[in-house]
Amino acid sequence: MLEEVRPDGRSLERHAAEVVAWQDECRTRHTWRVLRAPPRNGWPETLAATYRAIARASGAEVIVDSSKYASDAALLSGLPGVEGRYVHLIRDPRAVAWSWARPKAYTGHRSPLNSTLHWTGFNLAAEAVGRAHREDSLHMRYEALAGSPRAAVDAVLALLGHDGPNPVGADGAVELGGNHTVTGNPNRFARGRTVIEEDRRWRAALPRPQRSAATLLSLPLLHRYGYPKGTTTWTWD
Repeated sequence: MLEEVRPDGRSLERHAAEVVAWQDECRTRHTWRVLRAPPRNGWPETLAATYRAIARASGAEVIVDSSKYASDAALLSGLPGVEGRYVHLIRDPRAVAWSWARPKAYTGHRSPLNSTLHWTGFNLAAEAVGRAHREDSLHMRYEALAGSPRAAVDAVLALLGHDGPNPVGADGAVELGGNHTVTGNPNRFARGRTVIEEDRRWRAALPRPQRSAATLLSLPLLHRYGYPKGTTTWTWD
């Protein structure tokens, strides 16, 4: 697929450098500008060509892009041959702060201040994309997905207009096969029967000062998304 999207006469190294430079002009902070006017560099065409190459190679009608960049999602409506659907998945910022604070071999470390500021920026950008595509968007909390995974996947399938079977069982388990993820959380590479459940370890493990900092910094969106300010246990409908 890399060969299909690489322009003739360009080495793989040069093309990779070009793509990185193009993406620098289409970061999360540029989402609002991209919604108004897509960049005129080669990134939109390369992204569209990549999606088409994946579809040809896999035979898939639906491609899931889990890269999480709202700025790329903002490009979808202008890409030829691509029909976009948007799922905005939200998680409690204190859980996100705990996750980023833990040492990981596959990604960097962020302080609660840094991770919460990024959480706010990413979610505001995702909201902007959702407002621009209200009929094609779905907002979902991680905790609701983990609590009722089959219902959550039903909602995503309905957004896609897909009438195929729901792969999540009544017990919240799914059979995971191979995927083409390059990097990320190790659980992305899991295989076989996997039970979808909420990771609640942060509630006991996140130190109170860090929890308070993440809460204070995220207060406006915390309220908007229905999260409590305190840290007592709650349940989801």
